Amino acid sequence: MSSSFEMQASVRSDLGKAHTRRLRNTGSVPAVIYGDDREPASITMVHDDLMHNLEKEAFYSHILSIDVDGTKESVVLKDLQRHPAKAKVIHADFLRISSKHEMKMSVPLHFLNDDAAPGITQGGALNKLISNLEVSCLASNLPEYIEVDLTGLDLGDSIRLSQLSLPEGVSVTALSRGDDHDQAVVTLQKTRGSKADDDEEEGEISGTEGEAEAEA
Repeated sequence: MSSSFEMQASVRSDLGKAHTRRLRNTGSVPAVIYGDDREPASITMVHDDLMHNLEKEAFYSHILSIDVDGTKESVVLKDLQRHPAKAKVIHADFLRISSKHEMKMSVPLHFLNDDAAPGITQGGALNKLISNLEVSCLASNLPEYIEVDLTGLDLGDSIRLSQLSLPEGVSVTALSRGDDHDQAVVTLQKTRGSKADDDEEEGEISGTEGEAEAEA
């Protein structure tokens, strides 16, 4: 995946609480860049620029480029601290990417072709149990999202982690912990009032009428 998010930052030398408070009051946000066997770098970023990027889904699972006083760092967003009462970021953590070591990242799931799922046309309820999935891969193989194809999904069916179609070089971290972690991603359940229920009720009524006729 190539970088499409570019941001500016400056080195932060004063790490005191008072200085951090002043930064936030003047429209900046403190952050740190770490990883890849190098020393962490404390930086400051323009708060509004960061907030603008956070509105985009791809920002959370994409390789980002941060220009720190003229030196570009390729990173991914690893942690974000938001103000508990305001629409404001108070700190961000970025992980340097490595071309040699795999990393773990949470990527969103995109559910496709629900109109091609027979169970939905019969009135079933689609339960999306997972919206984001942790994967392990090299930075060059990091997917922006993972597609979950619902084509052919019938009442009572489900799609599990092991059934997902993953890009080459990408694995689901949960599955490395054993088969008992192969949880369902989505299920399609029968609901009261669905066509399947109507068919069952019609069958029961027909059977009751047949028994009544036989007794008569």
